[in-house]
Amino acid sequence: MGEISCSNGIGNGNGVNGKTHSSLNGYRKSCWYEEEIEENLRWCFALNSILHTGASRYQDIALLDTKPFGKALIIDGKLQSAEVDEFIYHESLVHPALLHHSSPKTVFIMGGGEGSTAREILRHKTAVKVVMCDIDEEVVDFCKAYLAVNREAFCDPRLEVIINDARAELEIGKECYDVIIGDLADPIEGGPCYKLYTKSFYEHTVKPKLNRGGIFVTQAGPAGIFSHTEVFSCICNTLKQVFKYVVPYSAHIPSFADTWGWVMVLYQTQFLLLKQIHHFPVF
Repeated sequence: MGEISCSNGIGNGNGVNGKTHSSLNGYRKSCWYEEEIEENLRWCFALNSILHTGASRYQDIALLDTKPFGKALIIDGKLQSAEVDEFIYHESLVHPALLHHSSPKTVFIMGGGEGSTAREILRHKTAVKVVMCDIDEEVVDFCKAYLAVNREAFCDPRLEVIINDARAELEIGKECYDVIIGDLADPIEGGPCYKLYTKSFYEHTVKPKLNRGGIFVTQAGPAGIFSHTEVFSCICNTLKQVFKYVVPYSAHIPSFADTWGWVMVLYQTQFLLLKQIHHFPVF
């Protein structure tokens, strides 16, 4: 869990994820954000200020101004994205799938409440309808208010924002999509997103909602030499039990202090596309 600590001053009771920090107009000279990556290993960086904090019925939210990575969105004590390098995560999540599809007109986003995934999809002129389904309305409203980089995306008439559980929305909806994107928290057992990474979910919920030639892609957690066994390999192997054509790939994200992974699957694909993904780069 993340923690904000200061070397001087007295805590004022305004905390992030239950932790207290001291502030003077949102700024202290020796203020740091610290997050546990794994047992006996923590990642920390200096802060310029604590811009905003809030809480929803599901999770705690904070927006920090960090010295090395600019503005950083923290949810439940975990870094979600940072201003300097969030483009690596979101471009890697979105563009391989949309560029490999012949004409991606309809896209469904599971999660993605901060709006960055929608922003990248809406760069594609072929996209005529983008549905972003996030369960936490407070997070969506928080990001609309404070993440200026995504305000244009939230105002795009092609974007439809639905506040609901993504699984329930896909199951009750009648529409199928050219691309479905999973921008969810990691599948920690017992966590809120765990059931959205299962074989049953992929087989009975995602697969029937893909149009012919459709593509599904999901973020898949840390994918480093030592960290890939946490969830990345499991997600990839689970998808291989449901789909024939599965493409894992990765890229280093400095603010995450690790290599990150994504997995893309192609449904009822064509031979030409298979020749293309045979040479798909792994960064």
